[in-house]
Amino acid sequence: MSSSYGESLRLTIFGQSHSPAIGVTMEGLPAGMPIDMEALQSFLDRRAPGQNRWSTPRKESDAPEFLSGLRDGVTCGAPLTAIIRNQNTRSGDYDNLKNCPRPGHADYTGYAKYGPHRDYTGGGHFSGRLTAPLCIAGGICLQLLERQGIRVFARIRSIAHVQDDAPFTTSVAEKPFPTVDDAAGQAMVQAIDEARRDGDSVGGVVECLVLGAPAGLGDPMFGGMENRISSALFAIPAVKGVDFGDGFAAAALRGSENNDPFAVEDGKIVTATNHCGGILGGITDGMPLLVRAAIKPTPSIVKPQHSVNLSTLEPQTLQVHGRHDPCIVPRAVPCVEAAVAVALYDAYLTAQREKEL
Repeated sequence: MSSSYGESLRLTIFGQSHSPAIGVTMEGLPAGMPIDMEALQSFLDRRAPGQNRWSTPRKESDAPEFLSGLRDGVTCGAPLTAIIRNQNTRSGDYDNLKNCPRPGHADYTGYAKYGPHRDYTGGGHFSGRLTAPLCIAGGICLQLLERQGIRVFARIRSIAHVQDDAPFTTSVAEKPFPTVDDAAGQAMVQAIDEARRDGDSVGGVVECLVLGAPAGLGDPMFGGMENRISSALFAIPAVKGVDFGDGFAAAALRGSENNDPFAVEDGKIVTATNHCGGILGGITDGMPLLVRAAIKPTPSIVKPQHSVNLSTLEPQTLQVHGRHDPCIVPRAVPCVEAAVAVALYDAYLTAQREKEL
């Protein structure tokens, strides 16, 4: 089971949704880096469940315990390991899933790969609960990147049919519902409420902006920044699509429309437009990096669904129990920031080490 990521910064995430704890180990962090624990907890709180009507009522404090890698709140060079203890689990809610996979979930594919030994309670290692340790790593990387003048922040771009088309230039992390346009945010909440009342769910798009990334991060071919960021983003279970800059819309443009003309501003090479989203040939060009992640509707819904019995191979109607988000998008916003930050800091460390050779 591959649960590791990175080159210069090696990340390993472990645990299951209903195991005693979940956690992360980070190898390659430079020594001597102070970690602001209050800021890290505030970041984790943005992802935590049970805070509003558009998230699951499962309540977890998501308070990390650091087992290694820190001394007096400063990185010491050893691998950093942190855990979050699972406290509010109700494994009995998942008894009917042992032999009946939920449509849209990894229940069947997990069974196909791991057989009857898989942990099906709460989704096991496939659960969105595992984005909590991803956010520990991402929250740390966000702090370290900001000290290098690199800022990463995300917003809800759309939910269901509602779009937030307002210009996105700064963080909306302090808002209870992270859109730029508050009216669009209210319409999104209404769409979530309508789906919840229908026993259903909705998805959407999270848009992430990176400011201050220098030109030269990443590599061509398989080590490109699009590759690195996409790989990290797809660790978020609900992500089903990723695009950069104009993304798929670029396919409808001519080259004269899509190309970003170069210019010089204050002695620095810039582009007049940013259709490429800050990356060319897998390498950052110094312009703002723009990436979007498509988040599917939460597959665990109240509506009865058609499935099969894994033991008898007979059709079976499934009623999903447990506590689930009618829309995962708002809680996915910090997860997207975390994934992008991990990918960027890994590339940053690689670039620094290449300069030293």
